[in-house]
Order: sequence, then structure tokens, then C-alpha cells
Amino acid sequence: MIDVKILISDKLEEEGIEIFEKNGFEVVKDFEITNEQLKKEIGNYDGIVVRSRTKLTAEVLENAKNLKVIGRAGVGLDNVDREKAAELSIEVLNTPDAPSVSVAELALGLMFTLARHISNADRTMHNGEWNKNQYLGYTLKGKKLGLIGFGNIAKELAKRALALEMEVGVYSRFSKGPKAIEEAKNMGCVIYSSIDELLKEAQIISLHLPATPQTENTINTENIKLMRKDSILINTARGQLIEEKALIDALIKKEIGGAAVDVYREEPLKDMDLINCEGNLILTPHIGAQTIETQVYAATKIAEKMSNFLKNL
Repeated sequence: MIDVKILISDKLEEEGIEIFEKNGFEVVKDFEITNEQLKKEIGNYDGIVVRSRTKLTAEVLENAKNLKVIGRAGVGLDNVDREKAAELSIEVLNTPDAPSVSVAELALGLMFTLARHISNADRTMHNGEWNKNQYLGYTLKGKKLGLIGFGNIAKELAKRALALEMEVGVYSRFSKGPKAIEEAKNMGCVIYSSIDELLKEAQIISLHLPATPQTENTINTENIKLMRKDSILINTARGQLIEEKALIDALIKKEIGGAAVDVYREEPLKDMDLINCEGNLILTPHIGAQTIETQVYAATKIAEKMSNFLKNL
């Protein structure tokens, strides 16, 4: 077999690296490589594995004269210029099912945290305070969860919410169309014909959309006003889905009950308005897929897919 070189530019579990090596590929690990360095070096590789840090822009891919396959160990492909990759006949692979359970579990955990004031209660206890009467929360049982998008993660969250005896509503125009709607109905979910309708009724809203021009600012200055005063918003999908200024204004004015955000337009987060918005906003550093099981699965799955592709060329 002709020598095949794989660059792993973002941290990948060793189980995935071992699969490449067992297939006889040369593996180079450079988890800190910058885009400027990548432009100069990407031409030396047949394949590259990325997560969310590395940005495979058109400018980078222009220099990928030998690149045959891009592997994204995860779901989102917004850090890969797929149009340019297609133009250059570079295959793009990902692992869409890898983080489904872990992200759904995080979203559920954030719901509990907001509904029961767990984050604030913990922080004040560590300050030596006993503010029991301030933290009157509510049970999730009987509450209406609105899912915007109904892909793999939303389905896993719906299963868990239904087990908690919550009502689940779905708006799925951006997802998999009729098939997703049929699946939602079969699970016992209510189908909404518009986002506005869902926002008016749901007490908890969870976003499950990719970042595209069509989904930019799905939650915005206008429609956030439709949400209930006690509603909470969860975003474990992509930062571009929320107009951040609108969210901050709504939280400061207490026009909504709270929000929890795991993803941002710019990562690491530098938006001080978000950072300083305390009390009813929970921030986590894009940890949706950060479980041992998910990391190993994503690494091994993308290594298997890329290895099979390269061996069949």
C-alpha cells in the first residue's frame, strides 16, 4: 500500500489513533497547529482529523493538494468549507450519532439546574450563606418542553423528557422533514407548525439545529418576546442560533425565567456581556460531548470511516 499520512490537528482519543496505525497509516499529532501553519503543511497529508478547534477554510483547503479525506470527530461541520472540499473532490466524513446521548443528558442536566436553582444555591452555600427561601423552584413533571429541531440529540432528549412525564412539543422544519415529524408523533410529541407557536406555549425551549444561514438567529429580538415570563432557554447546539444581545436584554429585564448556554459564536467565549450576565444565566464551555464514552466512540468511529475510505481508493 502507498504510504498514507494522517494529520490529527485536534485532540483525539488514543483508541482512534490506534485504528489508523493498525491500518498501516502514518499518524502525525499536532493538537496546537494554527491555521497559518496548517496552510503550509496540509499539502503533506492524505487525511486530516478535526474536532471544532481547527477551521478548514477555503484558504486552507486550497493548499491541500494531496488531501483525500477530512474526518470530523463529532456532528457539526460548520468549521469545514464543504463547498470547497467538494470542488477539490475531498471526501468529508463525520460522526453524527456520537454525542447524541451525552448532549441530551447535558441539556437535561441544565434544565434541572435552572428549574431548581442548583448553580446559584451551590455558589451561595460556598459563600457561607443559607438562602433556602430564595430558591423556590419547580418540578419538570407536567411541564412542556419545546424542541426546535428533531435530529438525533433532540430524539434522545425527548425520550428522557417523556420518561419524566413532561409534555414534548416539536418544531422540525430544519430537521429531516416528514420523517422526523412522523417519528416525533410516534413518540407522543405534539407537532408545532411554527417556532412562534412553540415559543408561546413551551415552558422550556431547547435548540437542536445546525449552524446555517437559514438558522442564524433562530431566537431573536422579535420572537424572544413571545416566550413566557417563567420560560427557560437551553442551547447545546450552536451559538449562531441565538441573537445574544436579545437574550441578555431578556434576562436582565426578567422577560424570561432563565437560560443555559453551552455553545457560542466565538469560542473560547470572549463576550463580556454574556460572562457578566449572572443570576439567571448558566454558561458551560462547550462540554456537550465531553464524556469519556462519547470521546472514545467519536474517535474510533471516525478512524474506522476514514480508514475504510482510504483503503478503498
